[in-house]
Formats: sequence, structure tokens, C-alpha cells
Amino acid sequence: MTTRADPLLEPYQFKGVRLRNRIISTAHEPAYTEGGLPKERYRLYHTEKAKGGIGLTMIGGSTCVAPDSPQSFGNIELWRDESVRWLKELADESHEHGAAVMIQITHLGRRSYWSRGSWLPLVAPSSVREAAHRGYPKAMEDWDISRVITAYADGAEKVQAAGLDGIEITAYGHLFDQFLSPLTNKRDDDYGGSLENRMRFGFEVLNAIRDRVGPDMILGLRLVCDEDVKNGISKAEGFEIAQGYVASGLIDFINVIRGHLDTEEGLSKVIPGMGARSAPHLDFAGEVRAATKVTVMHAARIQDVATARHAIESGKLDLVGMTRAHIADPHIVEKIRAGIEERIRPCVGMGYCIDSIYAGEASCVHNAATGREGTMPHHAAPSAGPKKKVVVIGAGPGGLEAARVAAERGHQVVVFEAQDAPGGQVRLTAGLQRRKEILGIVDWRVAECERLGVDFRYNHWAEHDDVVAEGPDVVVVATGGMPDFSFLEEGEDLATSSWDILSGATKPAKEVILYDDNGAHPGLTTAEFLARSGASVQIVTPERTVGPEVGGTSFPPYFKAFSDHGVTTTLNLKLSAIRREGNRLIAVFWDEYGEREVMREADQIVVENGTQPLEDLYFDLKDGSTNRGEVDLGQMIAGAAQTVTRNPDGRYTLWRVGDAVASRNIHAAVYDSLRLMKSV
Repeated sequence: MTTRADPLLEPYQFKGVRLRNRIISTAHEPAYTEGGLPKERYRLYHTEKAKGGIGLTMIGGSTCVAPDSPQSFGNIELWRDESVRWLKELADESHEHGAAVMIQITHLGRRSYWSRGSWLPLVAPSSVREAAHRGYPKAMEDWDISRVITAYADGAEKVQAAGLDGIEITAYGHLFDQFLSPLTNKRDDDYGGSLENRMRFGFEVLNAIRDRVGPDMILGLRLVCDEDVKNGISKAEGFEIAQGYVASGLIDFINVIRGHLDTEEGLSKVIPGMGARSAPHLDFAGEVRAATKVTVMHAARIQDVATARHAIESGKLDLVGMTRAHIADPHIVEKIRAGIEERIRPCVGMGYCIDSIYAGEASCVHNAATGREGTMPHHAAPSAGPKKKVVVIGAGPGGLEAARVAAERGHQVVVFEAQDAPGGQVRLTAGLQRRKEILGIVDWRVAECERLGVDFRYNHWAEHDDVVAEGPDVVVVATGGMPDFSFLEEGEDLATSSWDILSGATKPAKEVILYDDNGAHPGLTTAEFLARSGASVQIVTPERTVGPEVGGTSFPPYFKAFSDHGVTTTLNLKLSAIRREGNRLIAVFWDEYGEREVMREADQIVVENGTQPLEDLYFDLKDGSTNRGEVDLGQMIAGAAQTVTRNPDGRYTLWRVGDAVASRNIHAAVYDSLRLMKSV
């Protein structure tokens, strides 16, 4: 008997292109464009994956072919002639490192904002508003259809001129399948009504592209094969659509999508996150492959190597997308080849990457080098200087990252942690069962630190003399913060912190007010924890919406839990005081709009208001440091080594990171540590 070689590492002949393995990164838009063009930052982001051994990287999620398909989140503007130059540079560099490169092109149709770009009206098959972007599109006229088809072909010609290996057309939620779906196509002409008519626009686009680029270039669809929504494209009709386009001979692959993304709840199921089951649409993609007999690829929460390997070995997919996993670690393939899969930085499914795209640009919650390849390393190189002693106080994500990077540089590292286990606030978050996956941020760093010889000292509240006794060259204070009740005019002693609830230190009461003036995950996590425990929960916030810092793919699971458990919300009230009245608590709120006090009564008032830095140790150590704790912000921004000297007689360099500086988030803590420690 013979054992099959790793199926993930098998090459794949994709038309005229030979892929070195079966692992791909599907198209997504990281919002790294400059003026609508994929310049250096964009190129370095994809090149890193090529260096890491990936078989195929797809660029340009929702690359726009026409000006009336305006950027929604930093999309490449393919209609600009100068795009060819930048696409060629990206393709050439990725090819040098052995990876194939394809691009996703599209016309967004109604899925954008009319008030972006040139302020042109959005167009769609019919004037049906999309909930996610809230725009009312113009129903396309004959000349609109003609010019958009030409725009697709023009874009494809530019892609070919730039030397990319293939083209994928977006056909889920965008103009192509807005013609396909009965929900968005209400036309009564040759482009509406019957399935044959609804497929007509797609055929005309594909024929126009083939006429322009010829038969040899790879061309396919990222196709919704079941919208999974009432009156939308059904599974049966989706399969008929897929089979029809394949039978035409115009396309070479299908990238399978199941679901709809015109609402944030729909999008959260197409791109499932933390708490969702692994690879929920994989079996469906396998059915599409069996029905079409064409190259099939798919990516939806396939975030670990074992699941990806199963997808290929079982024959469900030809090419497996590990897209968000590569945002967390672009060197997955090289680690598989080297036999060190356990060292792959895990994707924890938090959705920070896609949610941050809509906020400005993609970032991995715990890989601060992603998208910053020009200044930040994915692996810190060994120091060329003398070995140093580094003392880190605090084993939350910021402290663990500081320890990891320093040890990777070859330094001797000691970590003091007051608790009996690492993790800090991340461990509190994992108190909610649905979010336990977040512990991967901690577990991976601890494993890396242990591999690198970091000395952990738990149950040790470090003070000035403890630190100095180690004879450190560098001290990193990563002590985090403590829950902030300082805004209360009275009743601090009556408030319960979100930490108390999530840690189990305080049991949820029967009737609870959860006051959230942070607006991020901690408040919603605590509210869900309370609700699932059986408490009657009312969320009160001074914001005009609940959880404004929680992204579009992350809030739906919270809201589902709130709906299931009857959680209520009250907006626009700011907590000012808590008072006791018998065995009940009175929350005193200020309504700024109505200029009045509002009273609410409950058994327990839980407050989430971020943290105040736990900074006493930092200030105790400040006078003994060479830099007196100062950070050169210009050097920090540039990713350069810190050179501040304010006290030549000092014994060590001193920095503080994460919430020990100010209440922020995991990514901020990790980024602080990486850019300070990478040059030590």
C-alpha cells in the first residue's frame, strides 16, 4: 500500500497555467489602493503570500470596470488606463516567487454608494434598493447595458496586457447576478422574466470578454449557486445557471458562493466568523463540482490545514481558498512543506479583517505585519547586535507579542504575570462559549515563546525591585488596565464590571442593566453572556446605535442572541450615578437631547466603559530608564529603531504597550509591541 502525498501540495494544471499546489487566496479587497490603483502596499501584501508558497493569489476583490461602479471599500479602478502598469508590477513580482495571479473584476451595480467617486447614479437591472448600501439604482437602459458590457471587455483586455493569469467575474450580489436573481431583476424585456432571459446579460459579458482576450486565458465566475433567501435564486435554479454557463464553454471555473449579501446578516453567513461551524458550505460546493464537472474552488471559513486538506482529498474542491487564514499567516504553505503546521499563526475567525476593510483598511486582529509589509516583518530577523535581557510585565496579547518578537530576535526574555495563566482580557472574552476560539491568539504566542525559551513566571505581581533585580536591558510594561468607573458621580461601589461577569467572579442577577459606553466587543460579549445565563437584560448606551465599533460581519451573531433571549436596548442615555433603594439599584441617566434625567431600576448594573491604565509600575521604573519611557513617534510610525536617550545614566530602555498606555484593542497592543521590539 502507498500513502498519497499531501493533497494540498499536489500541483494543478489550470488550463495553460500550472499551479504549484492546491491552496489559494480568493479575491478580497484589503483597501490598500492609492487613488484606486494597486501600488506598492498592495503589491507587497500579495507578494508576501507568493513568498510563503501559495499556489494562486487572487487580487482585486470587486475591481471596478466602470466609473458608475464607484469604490465601496477602496476597490481597484480598472477603468483607469494607468492600472495596467501597477497590475503588471504585482503580477511580475508574484510570478518571480512562483505564484500565479488572477484578478476579480466586476460592476457593482446597486451595491455601492451613489455619493462616491464622480457622483453618478447607480445602475441595476431594476430600481430595487439594496439594504446594505441604501442606494436606489436607476433601471438600466439599452445603452447602459451596451456600455457596461464593453467596460467588462475593456477591463479584461487591461488584465491580459498586465500579464495576469486569469479573470474572475463577481456574480454574487453584483450586477452580473443582479440580472440573474428574481429579487433584483423585475424587467419585462429580453433581459428579464424567464431564466434564459435573466442569463442573457451574463452571456453577453462573457462573450465580449472572450472576443477580446481569446480562448486561452482563464476565465470564471464567483457564482452564487443558491441565494438561500425567499424568492431568490434557489438551489435548483442556481445549479441550472452554473451548468448553463459551463456548457457554453465560455468559463473555466466556478468559485462557489451560497447565500446573499444585500444585508449584513446575509453577509455574515456567506463569510461566517467566530462561533460558526467550520466550512459550512463545503459540501454544497462539492455538489456544484459534481453537477458541473468543471474546476471548482471555494472559500468560507476554511481556516485550518486539516479542513483544507479534507476539502481536496475528498474531491469536493479542486482548489481550496484559505483567504482569511493567509491574512493571519501568509506563510502557511511553507510551514506545511517544512512539517511545522503547528507553528502556523491561526485565524481565530474574529472577522476583524473584513470588518476593518469597511472601516478603512484590512488588518488581522493579531498579525500587525499584514498590510504593513513595507515596514513590519512577519518574522523578526535575529539581531546582529549583542544578546540582551528583556523583561516583560504582563502576559496579555501585547506582552506576549513583545516577548515573542524579542525571543525571535535572539534575546533572553522573562515574563512576569500576576495571574496563574496568560491571556489578560482575551481570557475574559473567552468566557462566552461562542468566542472561545479567540484563545488561539494567546495559545499560539505562548507556544512560540516556549519554543524560543521565554521564561514565564506566573502568580507574580512584579514590582520595581523584582524588575531591576533581573538586570534588564529592555523593560516592556504590558500591565493592561482596570475597568473604568471614574465617570460616575456616585455609586462606583455599586457597579459591577464586565470583567466580574465574564470571569465568573460575580453571578448575573435576575434583572440587569448593561451600560456600554465603549461600543466595542466587550459590551456586547457581556450582554450575550448575561442573556444566555438567564438574566433579563437591557442594554443602555449613550450612542445612537448599539456596538458602533463592532463590524458588519461580527454583530449579527450578537443580535441573534439578543433576539432569542429578549434583550432590549435603549439609546442616547449616559449613566451618571448609581444609587441603592432597598434591595434594588437605581441607575441615573442623562438624556442630552431631552436635557433631562432618566431613572431605571434593576437588580444589577453592569458597566463596560473601557479601562484606565494600570501604570504605577511604569512610573516607578521611569526614572531608572535611559529614555524615561519616551517613544519617538516619528520613528515608531516609520518602523525604525527607537533611539531616544534622556537619561544617559539609566540602566534600561523602558516602554509600555497596549492598554497600559490607553484603552484600545488587541490589534493595537500587538502592533505596539511589534514595532517597538522588532529592532531591539
